[in-house]
Amino acid sequence: MSAKPNRKNNDPKKSKNNEEISQDSEFQYGKHVIINLLESKSQINKLFLQKGISGPAITDILNLVKQQGIVFQEVPKSKLDDMTDNANHQGVVATVPPFEYSTLNDAFDLAESQEVPPFFLILDGIEDPHNLGSIIRTADAVGVHGIIIPKRRAVGLTGVVAKTSTGAIEHVPVIRVTNLSQTITELKERGVWIFATAMEGEDMRTWNSEGAIALVIGNEGQGVSQNILKNADGTVTIPMIGHVQSLNASVATAILAYEVARHRIPKM
Repeated sequence: MSAKPNRKNNDPKKSKNNEEISQDSEFQYGKHVIINLLESKSQINKLFLQKGISGPAITDILNLVKQQGIVFQEVPKSKLDDMTDNANHQGVVATVPPFEYSTLNDAFDLAESQEVPPFFLILDGIEDPHNLGSIIRTADAVGVHGIIIPKRRAVGLTGVVAKTSTGAIEHVPVIRVTNLSQTITELKERGVWIFATAMEGEDMRTWNSEGAIALVIGNEGQGVSQNILKNADGTVTIPMIGHVQSLNASVATAILAYEVARHRIPKM
């Protein structure tokens, strides 16, 4: 089972010459992201290519676009810069439908279809879209069944998130909820153990991360909020011997997520 494309953004998008592209469009960009969209046959409204651009990846993109009958247009680099706020678009931008978030049931269904215990990530106030994109990329790699984010005071799914995830956003359910504490209560009722990251938590090397589990990652500056910590079944920490006793949120997520996956990924 693959996740639905997760898109939502209602801001109107306009090109440099003030031509409105679409009230509900979201931009995705970058060669690998666009190839992934095309190969997964996700809906693309229109593709924009930088004039004069070439190379193997562009050839692959054009072949897929022509096979699927997608409308494309060659435009100056300045227009792509404007569409992406001067991001590293690599000469290719697609307009896609707005993001749709998944549901908790979608994530449980995914775990059931794979016949493995559910594995969730709960992001308590992640604000940096690059961190969220990197976490989604890790989640896809280690078999996370759903990423749960709050609606308020946290980054949602955007083109920057999609670009950073390098296409993983198309395969990992992202669930946006009004109240994280209530969602944690529901997860517990459905047999999921909740572990939050904390400096004074249990050493991850002795942590029993088997079974149905949800790992809570805190805000980049404040960590996991106190009300979430109170609802957790336990806390876990990454042992460190350096002078700086903290890690970037996406790096910490990757280390702990792989610790969970170590018991789940079959040996090759």
